[in-house]
Amino acid sequence: MTAPMRESADQPLRDADGTGPPVAYLAMSSEFVPLLFDEAAIVRLSTLARIDPNTVLHGPAQDWSHPSLSQTEVLLTCWGAPRLDASALAVLPRLQVVIHAAGSVKAIVTDECRRRGIRVSSGAAANALPVAEYTVAMILLANKRTLWMARRYGELRSAWRSSEIPRDIGNYHKTVGIVGASRIGRRVIELLRPFDLDVLLADPYVNEQGAERLGVELVDLDELCARSDVVSLHAPALPGTRAMMDGARLAAMRDGATLINTARGALIDNAALMRELRTGRINAVLDTADPEILLDESPLYELPNVLLTPHIAGSLGNELRRMGRSALDELARYASGEPFAFEVRYADLERSA
Repeated sequence: MTAPMRESADQPLRDADGTGPPVAYLAMSSEFVPLLFDEAAIVRLSTLARIDPNTVLHGPAQDWSHPSLSQTEVLLTCWGAPRLDASALAVLPRLQVVIHAAGSVKAIVTDECRRRGIRVSSGAAANALPVAEYTVAMILLANKRTLWMARRYGELRSAWRSSEIPRDIGNYHKTVGIVGASRIGRRVIELLRPFDLDVLLADPYVNEQGAERLGVELVDLDELCARSDVVSLHAPALPGTRAMMDGARLAAMRDGATLINTARGALIDNAALMRELRTGRINAVLDTADPEILLDESPLYELPNVLLTPHIAGSLGNELRRMGRSALDELARYASGEPFAFEVRYADLERSA
């Protein structure tokens, strides 16, 4: 399945004429390598870089002992990658680029990377696609009151009658509020266009002209919460966004409205959310929570108006192949001297996920 590494310990970074594939290493939890790269992808990887696909960097940098690390130009990273602090970069003096086959790079990219001018590419665009698809599915199902009706049907069984169906359900001109015009938020807006839905957007970095281009109505977060039948969160977890869905905003949501969170649990005031959910007044679709793994005694597992999933909206199963392919495409661009399609700018990290 894998190809042998194509450089020796004393081989130069590039060929004598400055061409040839760069020396690269994989740096991630080893379990992700076969999930990201199938046999064809491994063959392609071995043509794009001088790499041993069987060798994966993980753990503390002081434990790394591979002879060609000092010549490494490219790191291909994913979940479980080591943090690239000064000690790690000291082992990688020629590192030029990090190509991350996952979303956020905040866990691995440091100020030392910025000081050294290391370029970074992220697979966030590829990972945004399944998150947006999941979100749109949940929006449509929420407006159909699917969770409630499935439970009610299970209770009544053969006694079910069409009179049980609430008159206000459906997706015809319901109002969906998107919180954050992030990459995922924008993709959700795009996917909602074919439906007869009215879409609001709250994002302090978007102006009226930007909202018009997106085809949405720009409002502040308070108004969005009060007007929406579904509120979907797509903002980054930053100090300024922590608990942005506070008690007042949750209380302002319409009776029967649904809150969807595929972003980060820290965006919601947990205590305030529990108060609202226990009344049964609103519903929630929570793919992320705070903490991410809830305690066994959390009421969220049992509340009938909550759909709780273990962070499954992002890339899973065969969707990981998309991120692997995106990473190889970026490696091909770098190796041929082309600009990255999905370069991460350090200045943007302060307000990104």
